Amino acid sequence: NAILNRVSKIGGHVGPNLGMVEAIVALHYVFNSPKDKIVFDVSHQCYAHKILTGRKEYFLNDDKFHEISGYTSPNESEHDFFTVGHTSTSVSLASGLAKARDLKKETHNVIAVIGDGSLGGGEALEGLNFAGELNSNLIIVVNDNEMSIAPNHGGLYQNLKELRKTKGKSPINLFKSFGLEYVYLEEGNDIEKLISVFQQVKDNPKPIVVHIHTDKGHGYSFSEKEKEKWHYNMPFDIQTGESTFSFSGENYNSLTTEFLLQKAKKDEKVVVINAGTPGAIGFTPEIRDAFGSQFIDVGIAEEHAVAMTSALAKGGCKPVFMVLSSFVQRTYDQLSQDLALNKNPAVILVSWAGIGPNDATHLGTFDIPLISNIPNIVHLAPTSKEEYFAMLDWAIEQQDYPVVIRVPSFVVSDSKETVFTSLPKPQVTKKGEQVALLGVGSFYFLALKVAEELSKEGIEATIVNPIVMSNIDKELLNHLKEKHSVVVTLEDGILSGGYGQKVASFYGASEMKVLNYGADKEFTDRESIEKLYNRYRLDEKKIVEDILTVLA
Repeated sequence: NAILNRVSKIGGHVGPNLGMVEAIVALHYVFNSPKDKIVFDVSHQCYAHKILTGRKEYFLNDDKFHEISGYTSPNESEHDFFTVGHTSTSVSLASGLAKARDLKKETHNVIAVIGDGSLGGGEALEGLNFAGELNSNLIIVVNDNEMSIAPNHGGLYQNLKELRKTKGKSPINLFKSFGLEYVYLEEGNDIEKLISVFQQVKDNPKPIVVHIHTDKGHGYSFSEKEKEKWHYNMPFDIQTGESTFSFSGENYNSLTTEFLLQKAKKDEKVVVINAGTPGAIGFTPEIRDAFGSQFIDVGIAEEHAVAMTSALAKGGCKPVFMVLSSFVQRTYDQLSQDLALNKNPAVILVSWAGIGPNDATHLGTFDIPLISNIPNIVHLAPTSKEEYFAMLDWAIEQQDYPVVIRVPSFVVSDSKETVFTSLPKPQVTKKGEQVALLGVGSFYFLALKVAEELSKEGIEATIVNPIVMSNIDKELLNHLKEKHSVVVTLEDGILSGGYGQKVASFYGASEMKVLNYGADKEFTDRESIEKLYNRYRLDEKKIVEDILTVLA
């Protein structure tokens, strides 16, 4: 009831948490946390753990809901050992804690909890590989609810299916192949049986896997029936299961899926790739069915997704990999080596990007410097719906570059037809003097507001839509020297290594003054966008104050 009380009012991970209530109660009954250390993978199944470790008021008191994270956080409790929000990390983290314990000659249990498709991520397999040689206590609880966010994908899940079917007796056993001991429990939502099996493995001198078969969304009829929908849900009515959160207007999820579906129907070489988050990008089960074999969900394996996307392009297809900004961080090596170095003409769409009130684990502010500084990648920032789809159409059909497009954070129509027949270039949308405003992507509209305020001061500023974040147009920047003394850059991400610093570096030896606006290099945690904008001076009046000070 406490979990439902919180998630029904502010949203949250419903299914993962309800499915693990009994297991977490049993873990805390048998083990002595925090001396015994429990490490949660992704940690979006940790709500019961939080309730049992002194944080129940944050689930029962409406005024306190936002005072805690939806993930584990050492800042909140000594029972949390890592701030974790990305997948497949728990076995690696737990292995490190176990090794540290052994080196210090301590004697406590270390428990890794992993599930919801996390085993399909490469780091999970790397962790299991190391654990097989650890030769000391490490308990790996595999929460097998037969699901990721959407249905599981990948060959290893066939082995989990076989293990469930044989009640853990199958001679083909993924975990034993790593050298791990193994125990299976079919009744993964039975507290008494969970307590019994955890007591059995407590203080085990070798690494051991406890494979429990659980019911995702257990105990709430709506989440039991529609497991994908209820992995994460916005606020809802507990009695009816109906959403109490409404969103009106167009959104890029539905617009993009429809655009790509039409492309796929006309061209069998068009293929969409996703890494285990189809719902987050608008790919409902119905839309996935409409794409058929031209939609690929590789499971929670973003690194594999990027490499495979590159190879699909090399093989003559027209791949589009759709990924959230926070998760693209996991793919740097593949973006650089497998994609950019080989210069294969794949397309990557980065969604949920920009400054926002997210948990520290799910920020969308780091993708610009991460991607734009890799050679060969064309990194684009559209401002409008028309510009976005013109870029996407060009990117899919061209054969010269890997192209990454940062999907805008809100839909704006400029009511003009836009077509790109070659590599997009920056556009001067208004000519002026003294001050030039370069507004990247969604922040182009902040540039318009700044220009309006400057006009009240008698300054008619030049406005530029940079379009390309991976390179600067030296000819344009040199041209701005003729009638301008201040250049202002605006970008919806961290400034360090971003677009604005490229511009500032270009003007370094000249007399041009450059003001860069964006986010500081920091991990913010559930701070309101108003507070962040205020701290970063992302307000047209404050920006004009700064400009006037420099001009003076």
